[in-house]
Amino acid sequence: MLATGASAPSESLAVKETTTRDFMVDVIEESRTQPVLVDFWAPWCGPCKQLAPVLEKTVAASKGAVKLVKMNIDEHPAVAGQLGIQSIPAVIAFVDGQPVDGFMGAVPESQIRTLIERLSAGKGGAPDPAELLDAGEAALAQNALTEAVEIFGAVLQQNPEEPRALAGLARTRLAGGDATGAKAVLDSAPPKLQNDTAIAGARAQIELAERGADLGEIPGLEARVAADPADHQARFDLALALAAAGRTEEALNHLLDIVRRDRGWNDDAARKQLVQFFDAWGPTDPVTIAGRRRLSSLLFA
Repeated sequence: MLATGASAPSESLAVKETTTRDFMVDVIEESRTQPVLVDFWAPWCGPCKQLAPVLEKTVAASKGAVKLVKMNIDEHPAVAGQLGIQSIPAVIAFVDGQPVDGFMGAVPESQIRTLIERLSAGKGGAPDPAELLDAGEAALAQNALTEAVEIFGAVLQQNPEEPRALAGLARTRLAGGDATGAKAVLDSAPPKLQNDTAIAGARAQIELAERGADLGEIPGLEARVAADPADHQARFDLALALAAAGRTEEALNHLLDIVRRDRGWNDDAARKQLVQFFDAWGPTDPVTIAGRRRLSSLLFA
């Protein structure tokens, strides 16, 4: 049965419409033998109608790797409420009776296919945490904050002490403007994880964001640097503000310029700040990699 307003998928697929009464059998019990995707939708939801044919087509193309079940939340709101679903469409993947993955919104076919591949990688077992973490970080990079929170949360359900998930959740909170919430996530990590690279990097990112917020508007700082290129303090402040705004490559260039002009300025402040940037951005970030190489060229030329 197709959702109201949805066109038939290109490949044959039997879609089960479940109810609150049948959810235990149709989803929880069924997911013990194969992954089950539950599509929470409603007849009035335009994005639900956009997602339905794409979702059904992609599930059909998986040739039985996962099962698709649909639930109309207007008629059956209880399960969605218990799962904390506040917006639709929402697709939640169940494995071994537990929600383990999912997404919200009318996402492209490629994202659905990636989810199915993660679910089927272990022949129906729970998706690999490393793959989930990669997906969460990719969602964060694309500013898909709701999806990132769900993915990092799914990993933390399996392992509450996973440092990459804690750091990812903190960075997602920060990206949403909630620095206090981001700090709370990191503070919840056990003492043994406080020096973990991912945790330390997230904490450095929060500190940079807070410092950048106190420096004033970027155009004003740019005007000061343009008026006096040798004003290292103005250039240093501009680099912090740019980093806080996500303009990392520009921030890098300004600090490297200070190192080039006056390596020892303000007790080596520019080099030390670059090190903090590298910690915040992470060792595999392309700007970090390029920055380390360029800094080494300046220091050891």
